[in-house]
Parts: sequence; structure tokens; C-alpha cells
Amino acid sequence: MADFLTATPSTDDSKKCERAFLVGVQTPGMKPGEARELLDELRELVENLGIGVVSEELVNLRTPNAATLLGSGKTHAVIAAARAAHADLIVIDEPLSPAQQRNWEKESGVAVIDREEVILDIFAERASTREAVLQVALARMEYSLPRLTRAWTHLSRQRGRGKLGGEGETQLEQDRRIVRDRITHLRLELSKVVSQRDVQRHRRMRVPVPTASIVGYTNAGKSTLLNRLTGAHVLAENKLFATLDPTTRQLVLPNNQKLLVTDTVGFIRRLPHRLVEAFKATLEEVIVSDFLIHVIDVSNPDFEKHHATTLAVLDELGAADKTIVTVFNKTDLADATARARALALAPDACFVSAATGENVDVLLARCAGLIADQYASARLYIPHTRYDLVAKLHKLGHVQHEEQFDTGVYVEGRIPPALAAAYEAFAVAKKPTGKKKRKQ
Repeated sequence: MADFLTATPSTDDSKKCERAFLVGVQTPGMKPGEARELLDELRELVENLGIGVVSEELVNLRTPNAATLLGSGKTHAVIAAARAAHADLIVIDEPLSPAQQRNWEKESGVAVIDREEVILDIFAERASTREAVLQVALARMEYSLPRLTRAWTHLSRQRGRGKLGGEGETQLEQDRRIVRDRITHLRLELSKVVSQRDVQRHRRMRVPVPTASIVGYTNAGKSTLLNRLTGAHVLAENKLFATLDPTTRQLVLPNNQKLLVTDTVGFIRRLPHRLVEAFKATLEEVIVSDFLIHVIDVSNPDFEKHHATTLAVLDELGAADKTIVTVFNKTDLADATARARALALAPDACFVSAATGENVDVLLARCAGLIADQYASARLYIPHTRYDLVAKLHKLGHVQHEEQFDTGVYVEGRIPPALAAAYEAFAVAKKPTGKKKRKQ
């Protein structure tokens, strides 16, 4: 099966596409200028694959055409413009059906792909852990199955005149069976990896340390923020989808409360639905987190749209009702106008620079406050024979005050909900008046 961005077999199977012609499509349901913004984003996606963009065209589409989406006249005009630009790849910023894709390639003689195929190829390049590799492979196989005839067009020449079948058709059927078997195998392997992740997650949940997930539009600086908060060394590059694999690290907040923070894959407008499904296991960290840290690149002129996209994806994941701390990142690169727009969008947001560390302490304090609000306040008198409970409260809760008495330990603090039952028997209304334990 040919690589996604290898030229169509009817030309040269080994030739890598290097010059792309982009086609943006403005449909009646879009807001004015939306197609232009999406086309600019498509350019960045294509360039992230190391493919140069030689030209582009924005098309107004009233009614989709079943054969080529754009209609024969506009299709021929786009192909002529792509040929004039010496492009060896046409990228259309709308979903193409397998039949539409084949028709485009038959007419143009070059590879023709849509946004989904571009994103799948980027994910395939960036996947590193076993889970990410399996998820991407599954998404690519499911996308490719109805399009396999593109990889076997050169075999049609072997069919005899007047025959309905032939070697090409036989090979195609064999290839389809191989891909279906591969999809079944990938789903089985992925289910095993997901089960292992569930075991790890349940182990973490038995030790009730609060959890937060960092979410946001791709390239907003999520990995850089995780590194800044926790001292981790997660890959942080200035490119789309630099991080595909969830990374969890522990940090200690200013009040000595521990917090587990997970970095997640970046979101994007028109993220292919099959990728949302394929990465459901990865994004489940978002669903089980106590709260979310939504990172937004305030220096990006389209940050309002990025904010809306992330919220839409969270809604699709069933996490829209989570407590969200909005964080505008890259303040060192933003001007006063951008900051004012951000403040109007989210008045209670934190403004930080993960690169320089500016105001990161404010974010940490906000996280500590959120956790404190979720934990129940308590006054406890715990006998010395159960000092293990005091130690656990120091480790997993928040101890605000502690005094030693001859018969026990008086503690004021906050208890994680999961531990509340273990401390009920030791609750007191006020501080005891007994004799304090002498210091040794």
C-alpha cells in the first residue's frame, strides 16, 4: 500500500510529493472569512510535513458536486492552476469521498488529498509510544480501506480487453483482506494497551492525589508549561502536534499539596472524528481529572477561535462540565491589544509565560485554591497509635495546623473526599485542652 503522500502509482510510486497546491472552500454554512483562516491553518499543517506550498486558491462552493465536490468547471480550473504552478500534490481543505479523490487524481495525474489525510500523516510522523503508534495506525488503516483502489490503478492495465476481472482486481481483494485483518489485530493490541493504562490509572486513584490535565489548541505551549511546573523534560517544540502521548508528572504546590499533571495531545479545528475516536484512550485522562488547565497562545491572532475549538472538543469528550482554569500563555510575545482581548474573553484567567516563568506562581496558587475548595475542612484529634493517618494527611491532604498532646495529635486541615470516611471517627468540634506533649 502506497504511502499517503507518495505520488499516485500511475506516475511514479517512489516519488515524494514536495510542491503542494492548496484549495480552500468557502461553503454557505461558514462565516465570512472562515475558509481563509482554515486555509492559512492548512498551509501550516502541510509545511509541518516538510512540503512546500507553491500556490493556493480559495473557492466559493454553493452546492457540493458528487463527482469532484467542486464541479467539473472549477475542478478543471484548479487543476490547470496547479499544473501552472508545477505542483505534484493538490490538498483540498474539505473532506473528499474515496470516489471524489479517485476522480481528482484521474483528471489531474497527481496525488490529491484532503485535510484529514494531512493530519493523519502528521500524527504518523510524531507517534512514538506504543499506544500512539497503534492509535495512528488504526486511524490510517480505517481511512485507507475504502481508498485502496488508488494504490492499484497501475494494475488495471494488465486486464485483458472485454474481461470484468483480472490480476489487479484479485490483488485488490487480497489487499482489502490484509487491511481488514490488520484493523482487527490493531484493535486487539490497542485494547491490551488501554487495559494496562486503566490499571495504572486505578493504582493512582487508590492513592487519592488530585489530578489536572493540560488541554488546549496545538502549539499553545502545553508541554513547555508542564516542564516549567514540574521540572520535567517533555519534548516541547514550536510545531503542530509535537506531543501525541500523554505525560503525567507530579508537582508540589506552595502549600505542600501534591498534584499530578498530565499533558495531552493538542486540539485543532476540524480534527478528524476518527482521530478523536482513536485517541479516546489518551484523552480519557481529561475525563477523569479533577480539573483542567486550558492553555491558550495569547500571541496567536486567532486565539478566540482556538479557545472555542478546545471547548467544543471537550464537549464532545463529555468533559465540558469540568472545572477549568484558563491560562493565557506566551504573554512575553503578546501586545497590549491581545491582552485586552484575552481579558474580555476570560476575565478570571491567568496570564503566564511558560518560557520565562512569568506569573507561574499565580497559576500554582490558583491550583492550590481549587484543590482546597474541593477538600473538606476538618478538625481532628488522632491518637499516637494512629500516627499513620497523620502522615497520610500530610502526604495526600493539606495540614494547616498541628499540635502534639500527650494522648494524641490535634490537626486542622483539609481531607480529600476519598479519605473522608477514614477520619470521621477522629473529628472534634474544637481544639482539646489537655496537656501538651513536651519537646524531647
